[in-house]
Amino acid sequence: RGAMEYYGSTITSTYTRPRVGDGTRFLPHISTMAASYKSHTGPHVISHSLSLPWRPSTYYKVSQTHPTLQPLSKSLPENVRLEGIGTYKLTSSLPAARSALFTRYTPDDWFKSNYANYKQSDSTRNSAERLRMDTARMVHDEDQRTNRTQEVSSKAMGERVSDIHFWKRELNHEIEQQVAETNNLVEVKKRLERALAETESPLQVAQECLYHREKRQGIDLVHDGVERELLSEVDIIKSCQERMRRAIEKANAQLANNRAAQHELERDVSDKHVAHRIDDYCHQLRNTSEGIAYHRGVEKVDATVTVPETWAKFSDNNILRSQSERAASAKLRADIEALLNQCSNEMWAHFNNVNVSFSNRISETMDAKNKLQQHLAKTLQEIFQTEQTILQIKKAIADKEAPMKVAQTRLDSRTRRPNTELCRDPPQHRLVSEVGQIAETIETLHFRLRQAEDTLQSLVHTKDALEHDLSVKANSLFLDQEKCMGMRRTFPTTPRLVGYA
Repeated sequence: RGAMEYYGSTITSTYTRPRVGDGTRFLPHISTMAASYKSHTGPHVISHSLSLPWRPSTYYKVSQTHPTLQPLSKSLPENVRLEGIGTYKLTSSLPAARSALFTRYTPDDWFKSNYANYKQSDSTRNSAERLRMDTARMVHDEDQRTNRTQEVSSKAMGERVSDIHFWKRELNHEIEQQVAETNNLVEVKKRLERALAETESPLQVAQECLYHREKRQGIDLVHDGVERELLSEVDIIKSCQERMRRAIEKANAQLANNRAAQHELERDVSDKHVAHRIDDYCHQLRNTSEGIAYHRGVEKVDATVTVPETWAKFSDNNILRSQSERAASAKLRADIEALLNQCSNEMWAHFNNVNVSFSNRISETMDAKNKLQQHLAKTLQEIFQTEQTILQIKKAIADKEAPMKVAQTRLDSRTRRPNTELCRDPPQHRLVSEVGQIAETIETLHFRLRQAEDTLQSLVHTKDALEHDLSVKANSLFLDQEKCMGMRRTFPTTPRLVGYA
């Protein structure tokens, strides 16, 4: 069979891969070191050369036969042996270097492969060199940036230490002033307590006026000038005892506020002292300092509760609160001094002030009552007219029912027209428009009716409120003019009023 492959036909194909087991390589390595970069591209794939002929007749001598009509045994060449017939000899025309000549690559392909490997080597080395240079530059830049960052942090720490020191000084100064003001208020309070033990003088008339004015009703139960004057007069007439007691209570409350503000200042100073010690220690730390260590994840822990603005505002608010309390304390001391000096002189002045206030209040109440009566009359007239308007609207709505029925009846009747007579002619358009217009008119009238009814309801409520307010004003006039002013005609004389003679 092996001999028959070359007899009577030509070889028309070539190998596309090396033969298995022949010991040959697909492409020899150019070095003994395997590629060390995973990103290294594979060898350049070289296609089969198109310069070689597709038939192997270029390198092989092909046997040829000329068939005849003779038997096969006579037509075979000499020494050719067929199975079952005999032994024959076939003269081979293949050269000795057949396998060497029958190759897939040309020298041009071999040089191209080498050139591709050279080019790949240059590209890889250039990339590695760029990476080394970029890495060195990056390391240098990062070192400089780290140093700058540390310098900025140290500067910020120094500024923070200065800020803490500034606020400590401000807080300590405010504490000293707060302590001095508290001591002054304590001394004035002791004087007021001694004066309270020496004052007494009740006045029942002023109390009766207050009791009667408590019977006022509704909006007239107002804390007006008359009531303020009466309250002030009661305090004075009762030997200034109530006023002094309120002053003592205010002094006690103010002392508590002063101590609370002082406590906040002292606590803030204590916190500032601890923060100053810690931040000063952090400011002194260097790369060569002892005690520095890694604290993994500490930058992710946000234990802060304030920002610089709120931190400064906290201390500023404490100082402002202390200053406000000191101002209130100084004002209270001045008020106590004035109370101690003017208590005996204010009794008569308040008597006159109360009488003037009563006269003014009675006049205001009478004017308000007269105006209320005028508004009540106008409201009643408007109620009557609104009721008439509601009747007119209802009549207008009823008048629109017949036109609506006519238009809808016409439309309904025209729907019974036969066949093509069901035409959407101008009368049809006008009827549809008429129904819509009448419906819109009815809707508008209903809306107007609701508005008129709401207005009428509002007017009725207004009438009730005016009538109630009139009764309230009449009651207030009776109390102020008859009850209170009647009693004040018998006000005690000056020696009894003063109570110090």
